[in-house]
Parts: sequence; C-alpha cells; structure tokens
Amino acid sequence: MKLTDTFLRTIKTTGKVQKKADGRGLYIHVAPTGGEYWRMAYSFNGKQKVLSFGEYPTVSLKDARQKREKAKEQLAKGIDPGAVKKAQKQAQTEETETFEVVAREWHTKYSSSWTSRYAVTIMSRMERDLFPLLGKRPIGEIKAPELLAALRRIESRGTLETAHRIRTIAGQAFRYAVATGRAERDPSADLRGALPPPKRVNFASIKEGKRRRAPAN
Repeated sequence: MKLTDTFLRTIKTTGKVQKKADGRGLYIHVAPTGGEYWRMAYSFNGKQKVLSFGEYPTVSLKDARQKREKAKEQLAKGIDPGAVKKAQKQAQTEETETFEVVAREWHTKYSSSWTSRYAVTIMSRMERDLFPLLGKRPIGEIKAPELLAALRRIESRGTLETAHRIRTIAGQAFRYAVATGRAERDPSADLRGALPPPKRVNFASIKEGKRRRAPAN
C-alpha cells in the first residue's frame, strides 16, 4: 500500500524506529522521538545501500517520489545515486569554502574597524595577487608551497616588501578559516624566512651624511 499525506500527518511515535514503505525502495523512517525522514533502499554492485532524501514535510511525498524516480534512472544507467549525491555535496562545500570566499568574509567582518583607505588597499592586494592563483582553491587544502608560489610572483616584480605584506594578509585570512572550522592550520606560518628580508633604508645615516656635506661655494 502506498503512503498518503493523511497517513504521514497522523503517524504516532512509539519509542521505536518505524519504517513505512511507499514502494520501489522508498520508505519513511520514523525516529523513536519523532521526526519522519525519507529513505530509499537500493542495491549497487551487489551491496545494499540507503539514500536519504530529507525530512517530511519539508520534502513532500510528491518530491520524495520524484527523487526516487531520478535515483532509479541513475541506477538503470549504472550510476550509483549515493555517489552522485556525495560528489554534489562536496562540490557545494568547496564552492563556499574557497580561499576567496573565506578571505572576503574575513575582510567584511573586520574592515569596519579599519580606515576605508586601508580596507580598500587590503582587498585590492588580495584581488591582484592572491585570488587569481588561490581564489578558487578550497582554503583547507592550500599548502605552504602554493602560497609561496604566489608570493614569489610578487617578489619577481621587484616588490619584496609587498610580498611580505601579502603573506601577513594571507595569514590573517587563514587564521580566520582555522577559527571558523574551514582549515586546520595557517600555511603562512611555515613561510617565515622563506622570503628575503626587505631592504631597509638607514635614514639616520642619510641625515648624518647630509650634515657632513661641505657647504657649496
């Protein structure tokens, strides 16, 4: 017997797991404490598997049946619908946890405490020097050599001091990712000493040299 919305709305909890079948592998899983969840049992390469479709009534009976039919079509083509769902979920996660997404989130969160000029400078540096190489990469997968490659490109332009500043900016974004659970560590910390120190001008020596210069006749 197929399920109906009337039946689904009147299911009572019993303190035990209940499974009410709709047919063709689709059933409603009723949790002991309440909550009705769509499941589909299927076999792929000789292994029994279960696919989740969401919670009722957020996912309606009609929607659950459509999801079942789509999964059946995939199975008919030799495709594991569970593997497809996992890949899609991974892709969505990567899109929302890329370096650019997290860095922009960090910038938005903290830029209100900066001067407008400093906020613009920070973002323009990331857009010019970091996002083109690292922007689409999942931030949790970026390692020190990748970041160093981006910094070397900056250094090659003859702007070593900017490369050091970009490492600092990247480090702040990575530490924000660590704090928000999207990265395990800050790879910029591994690059201390990887870049030559920026040249510093000894202004005291310049002034001393000016004082010693003989007056013009």
